[in-house]
Amino acid sequence: MTNVLKLERQQKILAILNKEQKVIARELSIRLNVSEDTIRRDLKELDNQGLLRRVHSGALKVGPPVTDFNYRTTVDQMTKKALAKKALPFLKEDSVILVDGSTTNLALIEQIPLDFRATIITNSPPIAMALANHKNISVTNLGGDFYKRSMIDIGITTYRRLLDFRADLYIMGIYNIDLEAGTSVPTIQEAEIKKQMTRISTEVLSMVSTDKFGTVSHSIVGPIEDLTYLITTDLPTDIHKAYNQKKVLLI
Repeated sequence: MTNVLKLERQQKILAILNKEQKVIARELSIRLNVSEDTIRRDLKELDNQGLLRRVHSGALKVGPPVTDFNYRTTVDQMTKKALAKKALPFLKEDSVILVDGSTTNLALIEQIPLDFRATIITNSPPIAMALANHKNISVTNLGGDFYKRSMIDIGITTYRRLLDFRADLYIMGIYNIDLEAGTSVPTIQEAEIKKQMTRISTEVLSMVSTDKFGTVSHSIVGPIEDLTYLITTDLPTDIHKAYNQKKVLLI
């Protein structure tokens, strides 16, 4: 009977989390009429099962599953194209644009007109290849250790190459995003490259599908305030207001 009650309680926790994006242990203990220690044990078990991500005060939703780059190019293509269309006007001619690896970023690159003039720096070989026919775009591929799952270059070589550049705009691929935790990724190597890309860029733009909001990974990239522009699809009004309060231009 005890196990049945625990299972029911944990299912309720997941239902609340799915609806509200985040749960607070103290508040859950009141809502479910159990001790805060019981809730914390539940959150630990659910975290171990990969069903949520524990944080200091409670838990956040787990983001979309980490899959390989080639598979992600086949998922939700219409949304990625719509986000890319909204982002395209932010790319200015004769500027230096830094682009990291992401299938949504690739969708944006594929929409750039063939006569567009710019310098594009990237650690993503697929993005560099997609620019092969753009005669007016100078392309710098950063090189480094090739991380096959994400199809990007990472490591100390990539990091050091970034020290030689300044960018007008950084197009940051987003794995997970949360108001309190900020942006995050599954690996520390990716996080360090994204941090350095942010440091050398005047502005930062990200395109984010709604399933990534209110989620967190193990390696933090930086706070929400690092983002200049955040382009997404429809969001609930309360989430929209919360991001606007962080001085991020939500589009």
